[in-house]
Amino acid sequence: MNENSSSKDLKGDSTVLQVRKIGNSIGVILPKELAARLNLKEGDKLFPVEQSGGGLVLTPYDPDFEKAMEVARRGMKRYHNALAELAK
Repeated sequence: MNENSSSKDLKGDSTVLQVRKIGNSIGVILPKELAARLNLKEGDKLFPVEQSGGGLVLTPYDPDFEKAMEVARRGMKRYHNALAELAK
């Protein structure tokens, strides 16, 4: 599912999610159909990303991991020659 089609599908969806008490926490239950459409299964992890307008995006991609990978890519590019020598 690409990003454009999924956002179009969800914009037309009139599903309302309710926050509920689950044990000592609160949570949101996703309807079965929505979970299937998003290919989510029990145990999958979603990462909340707060938006500047006060919204929230749930993503399966860890934003901290993405930041760390960007730093690693810059380091590998900067030290390419030294890393190539060490790999010999």
